[in-house]
Amino acid sequence: VQLQASGGGLAQAGGSLRLSCAASGGTFSSYAMYWLRQAPGKEREFVAGISQSDITRYYSDSVKGRFTISRDNAKNTVYLQMNSLKPEDTAVYYCAAHPAPVSSTMRRDYTYWGQGTQVTVSS
Repeated sequence: VQLQASGGGLAQAGGSLRLSCAASGGTFSSYAMYWLRQAPGKEREFVAGISQSDITRYYSDSVKGRFTISRDNAKNTVYLQMNSLKPEDTAVYYCAAHPAPVSSTMRRDYTYWGQGTQVTVSS
């Protein structure tokens, strides 16, 4: 499975961005999907996860209520709608996939990774 993330860019604090991650070459609906991020000088962290059938969604405390993860299995795409952006949301955002039931925390063994897309939020 190849994952291609897009949609990053520059936003002002309080603004919105929508990230997309398109999958190809595999059975997208077999994978729980995740968004992770890594800010400069910090470790990569869990942002959100969604189950294979979109029954379960998890968020980190730092984005809960502001970000929404969703997926369209017909389009082999997972999304991250980011609202009320803050400067501390600035990071490279990655999508990732794993075939196990969705986890609410960072995994150590994602099966597939996207290439990352930069999100910069100015104050």
